Amino acid sequence: MLYVHMAVLLNELFFPKTDPQTAALLSAFAFCCTYLLRPVGALLFGWIGDNIGRKSTVILTTIMMAMSCMIMASVPTYAQIGISAAWIVTICRVIQGLSSMGEIVGAEIYLTETVEEPARYPVVGLITCSATVGSLFALFIASLATTSGFNWRIAFWIGACIAVIGSIARTRLRETPEFLNLKKNLKNSSLDERKRIVKDYKDKVSINTIIACFLIQSGYPVSFFFTYIYCGSILKNSFGYTPEQVIHNNLRVAAMELVGYLICVFICCKTHPLKILRAKVYIVLPFVLLLPLILKTLSSPISLLFVQIICILFSLTDSPATAVYYKYFPILRRFTYTVFIFALSRAIMYTITSFLLIYLTNQLGHFGLWFILIPVICGFFWGVRYFEKLEFSGQSSDSKGPVKNAA
Repeated sequence: MLYVHMAVLLNELFFPKTDPQTAALLSAFAFCCTYLLRPVGALLFGWIGDNIGRKSTVILTTIMMAMSCMIMASVPTYAQIGISAAWIVTICRVIQGLSSMGEIVGAEIYLTETVEEPARYPVVGLITCSATVGSLFALFIASLATTSGFNWRIAFWIGACIAVIGSIARTRLRETPEFLNLKKNLKNSSLDERKRIVKDYKDKVSINTIIACFLIQSGYPVSFFFTYIYCGSILKNSFGYTPEQVIHNNLRVAAMELVGYLICVFICCKTHPLKILRAKVYIVLPFVLLLPLILKTLSSPISLLFVQIICILFSLTDSPATAVYYKYFPILRRFTYTVFIFALSRAIMYTITSFLLIYLTNQLGHFGLWFILIPVICGFFWGVRYFEKLEFSGQSSDSKGPVKNAA
């Protein structure tokens, strides 16, 4: 998250200065490049996670993240080595995008398969809270780098150190009981028995389950982009904010995002997490319908901050219901399915949102937001309702994977 939140500063250091339209496209490319190859990384780490183990995946991806941070902390700027700087930074961003695939999804699957219901839901939800703490820390470092003379390169060295410590800590993890027991059964079985076990643990997944999962996962990229990137552009273009002021503003928004996640985790200790997601839709949809008019009549940065806080508090994220739909994917394909859907949703939605909004808002102003936000909200709601039907119809998953009706 260091580069994402310091992009307003780092893009000027690593990319050539051009006209505003080209600069917007370059900025969109720098933002999206980390997501475009994520599906490739998802297939790679999905295979590792399903065949070698969940533990190995989270260790490997954390090491890759540490290495990319070290390189970005050392690479010269565009003024020093020219276009090579842009290519090196882009490659590092791609590596970060690939490694992040196995990291957060791997951690969520690890806890899903380790912790029993209903404690599983708030425990897995805390991973999102931890990721938000990381984002908040990145914004804090970015704010220091842009307002207090703090060297931005030190920020990436700090990120690399955190990743190294995480890699060492994760070597002490034990493999998940479900995955470990399955591997033991395969090892101690005859060839015919092994084939039968593999067939049972590789039940086909319904296309509706895949689509519902994808639509739910597609909600957060749009929420994130609008809250931090689109609103950041409004602050720069309409209110004359400097990159430093945008980062400081986003720091306050990220703090409220963490508060929102913590509240959701607390509520899901008392109620089913899918009900929380459904309630978010009921709040967000009327607000989005009024959003173009609200943005058109903004009178101050404080009023825009209020809009950002509402959007991020009720962002269409899958947390804290992540563990709900993970269990509807069979163990021997769970990692591959879920990480690929996660990667595909980010790659498609961030790319569509980044580039399409440039065109839509140029032609239609803030009303162009409707053409992205409303379809995403409707798809998110359908996905939530689909999993509610599975959950509340008396069906349940067993250690082999999804129930037959869901599979």
